[in-house]
Order: sequence, then C-alpha cells, then structure tokens
Amino acid sequence: MFKRIAGTKDILPQETDFWLKIEKISRRVFSLYNYRQIRPPLIEEAALFNRSLGESAEIVQKQMFLIRNNSELYALRPEGTASVVRAYVENNLEKKDGLVKLYYTGPMFRLERPQKARLRQFHHLGCEVIGAYQPYIDIEVISLADRLLKDFGIGGYKVRLNSLGCAKDKSNLSSILYDKLKIKLNELCSDCQARFERNSLRILDCKNESCQVVVQGLEIGNGHLCQECRIHFEQVKQGLTLLGVDYSCSEYLVRGLDYYTRTVFEFTHPDLGRQQDALGAGGRYDNLVGDLGGNAAGAIGFAFGMERLLMVSGPLPTAQSNDLVYLITMGEAARKTGITILRDLRQAGISADTDYENRSLKGAMRRANDLGAASVLILGDNELQNKSITLKDLTTGNQREVAISTVVQELLINREPRTLPIRKAGTDHESRIK
Repeated sequence: MFKRIAGTKDILPQETDFWLKIEKISRRVFSLYNYRQIRPPLIEEAALFNRSLGESAEIVQKQMFLIRNNSELYALRPEGTASVVRAYVENNLEKKDGLVKLYYTGPMFRLERPQKARLRQFHHLGCEVIGAYQPYIDIEVISLADRLLKDFGIGGYKVRLNSLGCAKDKSNLSSILYDKLKIKLNELCSDCQARFERNSLRILDCKNESCQVVVQGLEIGNGHLCQECRIHFEQVKQGLTLLGVDYSCSEYLVRGLDYYTRTVFEFTHPDLGRQQDALGAGGRYDNLVGDLGGNAAGAIGFAFGMERLLMVSGPLPTAQSNDLVYLITMGEAARKTGITILRDLRQAGISADTDYENRSLKGAMRRANDLGAASVLILGDNELQNKSITLKDLTTGNQREVAISTVVQELLINREPRTLPIRKAGTDHESRIK
C-alpha cells in the first residue's frame, strides 16, 4: 500500500467545502478591488528563485525541491511572488495593462522538516500589485488583507507593520545591526551565527527564543530611514488609521526574503502558537521587477497560508449546501424511469443523485441522510402506476405525492436555501506562509 509523502496532506471530500468557501469569498473580495486572477506554472527555473529570494535565503539554501533535466535545473515554486513577476515581465503586462493588480491561489513546495504549521506542500492565497510606488497602494493592499480575514469570519488576529526603507536604508540598517550584534554573537543560535556575515537582517526574523531575547534588546528604531521613506511610512500608517485597520508597529519585523523594501507587514494569530503564528505576510519589492529583467516598477503583495486560515477559522460564514435531491427507486421499471428524472433535475440546475447499489428503502434513506440531502424522491411500482412520485423533505419530515411530470417544478418552487456551518478545521491543517 502506498502512503502520502511526509509533509503533504490529502484534502478529503468532507473538507473541500471549506476550501471552496474560502476561495469563493476571496474571488468576490478581490473582484471588489479590481484584481484579476493569474495562474503561473508550478515549476520554474531554479535560478529565478536564487535571484529573487537571495542566494543566502534559507529557502534557497535548504528548502527548494529541485529537478535536473540534462543541463537544466528546475524548481517547484516555494512562493508565488517571483513567478508572478516573471510572468509580468515575460508577457509585457506593463505595456498591455499599465498598473497591474493580480491575485492567485495554489500549491507551493518547500523541502523542510514537517511540523505544526509547516508542510512540504501547502497552499497560498495571495495578490500582487505592480506599477505603483505611492503609499496609497500599500494602504489598499493591507486593508484588502484585513477585509479578507474579516469576510472569512476570522477574529483575534494582529497586524504588525514596519518599514525597511529603500535599498540604501536597508544597507544602513544592516550596518547598524552588524555593529550591535557583533558583541552578542555568542548568544545567537548556530544558524544566526552563520547568517551574521552573510545577511545580518535575517537574524531579526529568527524564531529561536535566545535570538529573540537578543533582538528585543537592540533598540533599532527607524533612524535608518531616509526622509522620503519616512514620509512614505507615515502616510501608510495614517491611511490605515483612517480606514480603521488596527495595527502595531514593530521595528524588528523584516520578513525573510531579500526582495522586500519599504513597507513590510504580517498578520499573526495566537491560536497558531508562538513559534509559527503568522497567518500571512507581505510587503513592497520595488527593485524586483528590474532585477528580473523588466523596467523598474514599484510593487507590493502578500500571501496567506490557506491551511493556516482554516486552522483558526472558527465560525466562518455558512456555506450553501447543494440542496441535494436523492432519488430512491425500487424495481427495474422504476430505475429506467429514474434515470430520466435525474436527467431532468440536473438540466434544471438541481443537484441530484441516486442509489446505484440496490439498497433497501431503509438503507437508501440512511445513505440520503449521510449525504446531507435536502429531500428524497421515492419511486416504486405503486407510484409508477399512478404516474406519481413521493417527495419527502428531510428537514421537516413532511412527505407528499406529486406528479412525475411536475416534480421538477415542485422542487424549484419549494426549494429554500439551506446552509451548512463551516466548522473549525482540525489542527492537522498546516501551512507555510510567504
């Protein structure tokens, strides 16, 4: 017997309703903000991620799924931004659309030790805006992420905000960190000691408790920001306050990817645990488009881990059931008539199924209940003789006979929207975030 690979998960039929609801809500919200969907491939040149994420990034160093084909080296995408920017540049979207607002959903892959909130295959829901440097697009993107969480029915999260500044500011910040951390190097974990020379900024993103203690005592502030970046950050904060987005500033928030500049942000939730508490994150990457061969363009985006959203979903808005009608036939003649009834129901837009296993009436009724059917149609010899069919409402228990010729109209007239509560997903839902 084959088993799934460690760090992957089967999303079974009883769970997909919740995934579909998240996707449906996100499509609606993104459309309200005039974002259009993009679907990049799952596989890219490995060099794309080396260039965009940075050679020293942990993802590049340890976590990419690599595939070699003769002299070509490919990678399963570990995150979505690089693929979207590559598609933007390659397909000349700047010339076609000017400011481009895109969103995406789909699987990502990282080769790491499976644990809580970390899978080797996980799913992202994200967006990217390319072609704007103004702080007002930062405000829109962060408030959009906040709107998504509210529409998913998720509460109790926090929004953390910071500015890394422009490339020169980031270099200044790295120098400041280098000087402050040099005397505390022995207090850092082995990974951060290795990062110290390559990229000291990454130490701020370490989840190791000893490193966090060191970082919290650094008192970094935002003194590294130039005047232009300081004004940009103030405008972002003012806009979020104006829109009622509750946030806190964190001078230690940097995110773990090299391409981020200026505004960075993170949505966290206590139910995910202290070490992996991020529902999603994002920020500006004003240099990435140029780095990947395009014309310089301001850009910003974010991604949520979909498994993580489901872990903290709680009482989400209810998902509409399919109002399933279950047809029970007794006898060969009834089965032949039954397939035409099923055809007519489905052509009318009514979800319908039947018993293909010749169960007893009691067994077929049990099956209808297991499927969550809204109503049952029962067709036997007596009904056939009278050209009628028994219609039973499984919610009220009421039943009556109706003419076979009018059963579709009866169901369309009497259908009422039913809902299925979206329950909180179990703790086995796990994901990585951007």
